[in-house]
Amino acid sequence: MDEISRYSSGIVLNPDDLHPVIRDKDVETAKIAEKLMKIADEARKYSYSPYSKFSVGAALLCMDGTIYTGCNVETAAFTGICAERNAVFKAISDGRKSFAAIAISGGKHEMESGYCAPCGVCRQVLSEFVNPFEFMVIFRGVTGDTKAISFNEMLPYSFGPEILE
Repeated sequence: MDEISRYSSGIVLNPDDLHPVIRDKDVETAKIAEKLMKIADEARKYSYSPYSKFSVGAALLCMDGTIYTGCNVETAAFTGICAERNAVFKAISDGRKSFAAIAISGGKHEMESGYCAPCGVCRQVLSEFVNPFEFMVIFRGVTGDTKAISFNEMLPYSFGPEILE
């Protein structure tokens, strides 16, 4: 079984590769981002998006190296779940609450949309469980370039649990 096909049931990445903070300028980080993006692409194939035709896949990397995937699921009543929250909720239901990065692959009609960023609800859910300065959000552009930014760069003034302390 190759590394990519094991993603849903086991550890794919070595936790030692997660430090220092994941950045797109680092060679090892680029390899991690590429692996996560491939996994997000695979998860995207399971999207159920007959109404918007906008399919999204996500690969959430836990600090212990485990990866959880998610895809968006729509319903006729316009309820459903985004790929990012799907992956986060799977991880939490398995007892994991420490995350290093998430890769997101999305677009309309099976095409890349550019940098597919989490919606506001997904950003709020992520803010509950991540260190905003260390957690990385990985996107891929239409041209295939990959970009990794910290959660804090994406959501600089988030409302997280620390506000309530």
